[in-house]
Amino acid sequence: MVKTKNKGTTAERELLHKFWQNNWGCIRISGSGSVPLPVPDLLAGNKKRWLAIECKSIAGKSKFLYPDDIDQITKFSNVFGAEPWLGMRFDRKGWFFLRADKLSQTKSGNYNVTWNICQEKGISFDQLVTLK
Repeated sequence: MVKTKNKGTTAERELLHKFWQNNWGCIRISGSGSVPLPVPDLLAGNKKRWLAIECKSIAGKSKFLYPDDIDQITKFSNVFGAEPWLGMRFDRKGWFFLRADKLSQTKSGNYNVTWNICQEKGISFDQLVTLK
């Protein structure tokens, strides 16, 4: 468990620095998954846009997410006025971003985010920070 948490924290910090290097303000919300309120992992913004980001870092090619993971980021974004994003970091492949409110659920009600889905429907970090 500790190894996975450290990997996630490292990925969140990596992304935080990428935002700052691209002239975006960004904060990491420590303990975002440990409070009963809807809180994103990262909140990033510039003068035109706010992004609430749920971050996942994986070694494999797919990640199952529970509906609550997506509901929380969407709920926060609706209250705060931010765009809800899922940031997926694949080992040795980098970051991909998907709109959290546009993800499709499986028959079981969960979400399965795969490398192929990220390539087809996701966008890169550079595309994320240049969207209008």
